[in-house]
Amino acid sequence: MNVGTTLAIVEDDPEIRALLGGLLEGEGFSVRALDGGAALDRLLAHGPVPDLVVLDWMLPGEDGLSICRRLRAAGGPPIIMLTAKDEDIDRVLGLEMGADDYVSKPFNPRVLLARIRAVLRRVRPSHDEPAEAPRRMRVGDLVVDAGARRVLTAEAASEIVLTSAEFDLLMCFVTRPQRVLSRDQLLDWTRGRVADAFDRTIDVQVSRLRKRLEEGGSAAAGQIKTVRNAGYILAASVEPA
Repeated sequence: MNVGTTLAIVEDDPEIRALLGGLLEGEGFSVRALDGGAALDRLLAHGPVPDLVVLDWMLPGEDGLSICRRLRAAGGPPIIMLTAKDEDIDRVLGLEMGADDYVSKPFNPRVLLARIRAVLRRVRPSHDEPAEAPRRMRVGDLVVDAGARRVLTAEAASEIVLTSAEFDLLMCFVTRPQRVLSRDQLLDWTRGRVADAFDRTIDVQVSRLRKRLEEGGSAAAGQIKTVRNAGYILAASVEPA
């Protein structure tokens, strides 16, 4: 996902610029480190136009909020605000001015990295996005009813009761069969902005989902496979039921 992706970091503190630039380049991004709005304007005018802007709120001259408002009005790239402001009203203001997300200072750089990936997934067309799912889908010996949010065994038509979180996780797999799904993707699709960069609850949820399916007598549990250092995959095919 990162290869070929250009990020602009607009931050007047040279140490923070260097820290973020090194981190993001190490993750495969192409990074343009800028010290203010004027430098960002030059980049936007002459290219390459970044895929996402990490924008500090408190900048000398034109502040980040004004830059954010201006970029959004012009249909510019997505923006993540860096802000030392902790008040909810300030965060809401930043989002209303067009920011796609925000990270409060001081921040863990890995948290910012997770937010960048999440925003890019939301704003980009991606092969990971599922086609519109049919109302009822068959996965081996299971029937998943997306409309009623029910899971039935295909032969006995008995229900396997899942929690809401477990059903959401199952839907991630059945709408993207035979694809490796990373933990970050599963967290973003099931929990969105509340997910933490080091959140490992997805592993617990996958384990619980497998157990529920096993207890319900379904062999589909064994088709949700762990891919080492990558995530999980539903190895079964999915058909309309």
